[in-house]
Amino acid sequence: MREFGFAVQEFEERTTRLQKVMREKELDAVFLTTEPNIRYFTGYYTQFWESPTRPWFLVVPAEGKPVAVIPGIGESGMRGTWIDDIRTWSSPAPEDDGISLVAGVINALPSRFGKIGATLGLQSYLRMPTADYMTLCSKVTGKEFVDIAEDMHYLRSVKSPAEIAKIRKACEITNDAFDAIPSHARVGQTEREICKQMRINMLNGGAEFVKYLISGSGPDGYKSIIMGPTSREIEDGDVLIIDTGAVYDGYFSDFDRNFAFGNCSDETKRVYDCVYEATTAGFNAARPGATTTDVYNAMWSIMEAGGALGNGVGRLGHGLGIQLTEWPSNTATDNTPLEAGMVITLEPGMTYADGKEMVHEENIVITENGAEWLSRRASEHITIIT
Repeated sequence: MREFGFAVQEFEERTTRLQKVMREKELDAVFLTTEPNIRYFTGYYTQFWESPTRPWFLVVPAEGKPVAVIPGIGESGMRGTWIDDIRTWSSPAPEDDGISLVAGVINALPSRFGKIGATLGLQSYLRMPTADYMTLCSKVTGKEFVDIAEDMHYLRSVKSPAEIAKIRKACEITNDAFDAIPSHARVGQTEREICKQMRINMLNGGAEFVKYLISGSGPDGYKSIIMGPTSREIEDGDVLIIDTGAVYDGYFSDFDRNFAFGNCSDETKRVYDCVYEATTAGFNAARPGATTTDVYNAMWSIMEAGGALGNGVGRLGHGLGIQLTEWPSNTATDNTPLEAGMVITLEPGMTYADGKEMVHEENIVITENGAEWLSRRASEHITIIT
């Protein structure tokens, strides 16, 4: 039996892994509130998360299956997953939007350690009103909430073969759309027009969503990689970057490609070759036992030698999976050990002149013997569209 793209065993194993952490951290339960975490343990996959009106809760006990505490509107969908203990209320109910109900679930659990894990820290948030969280804390008796954000990040960072297959497919769809750009992108088109056609191609290629698609362009370079696409028309001599994340069965790709139109300066060609070489260095450094900082240093050393003036992005890659960007980060201080099954991006980027950036990105998976490309590598030299 498969549920929402996975066999039930997938969710059972994820829950077992979390419960092992709970024993190590001396937790009576884990309290989850966000779409990625709830979907990770239940398989509940819906676009309704785009509505911020209603809160959703999942309680994972020290033993047994998770308990869903959700608005009644979601009950039928949740019953299609492997979860069978589902508590509901009519939401929105500002006077008590599920708080008493979830407090009752937590209070009914055995209290061995008096601690409930929640994602309160690093790169996390609670998808519920702060006032409601404070009320919940007051209603839960004999237990305190403690942060397990990094533990959750780690659990999700090591992907199963089934998860990796979905990311690989998302990458394939994205690669095919990038490969088609020279056939439809022309001088005189706007960034929006080029990106619109790419979005169409990804949807036609099997993506269910294209949640992230940005671009930047300018004369022989660009200065921003997060603001477009805009209505700026591409001119002869421009360089265009497109960075996108397509979603296949709930899992993201995330990589970019650079294109020059008509002609390209020798300096910009050289810088493109430099970040390409940095990607190779990052790939060679990515192996079990190495750290994200080892990967960062391998890439940065190449760019520094190539004349990098800085890196305005702040990191040189990150985790990838249910979310477009996940923990960990490739930085000078992150130092997260890499393990087989981790999916990360390699994203070397450098400022090489005033107002000019060059960023390159690929997706890889850590294997027992090193790393494997999930995205098909970009051209060794910048693609020039004539």
